[in-house]
Amino acid sequence: MKRLGLTLAAALVFSVSMFAEGVQDNNAQKWNGSINKSKLTKYLNLSSNQHEKVADICDYFEQEMTRANASKTDNKEKVRKAVYGNLKLMKQTLDDKQYSNYVRLMAMTLRNKGIDLNEAK
Repeated sequence: MKRLGLTLAAALVFSVSMFAEGVQDNNAQKWNGSINKSKLTKYLNLSSNQHEKVADICDYFEQEMTRANASKTDNKEKVRKAVYGNLKLMKQTLDDKQYSNYVRLMAMTLRNKGIDLNEAK
């Protein structure tokens, strides 16, 4: 059982490293929200219908993050809204297990990118 847990943890860490594209920079304003859709599709084991919807959601998320980062006022609040909007759309598209994995992946990616959603409140 311990071996299975370690294997799953290693797989999750590997997937997180492949999830977000771009240069690793701990400045929240640098990440535009780009997501490698093909690797996400493989990680979540999406159907073709889900893949199309998730690709659209990822494109929309990237646009919202770009707008939020370009904003001169309330930058952190707009990033927070973009992330929670993305999670809401994903919840409608993914099944429970896929969504759980996606939330975990998003949380780790945000942490790696230096984005703290609690700070924006």
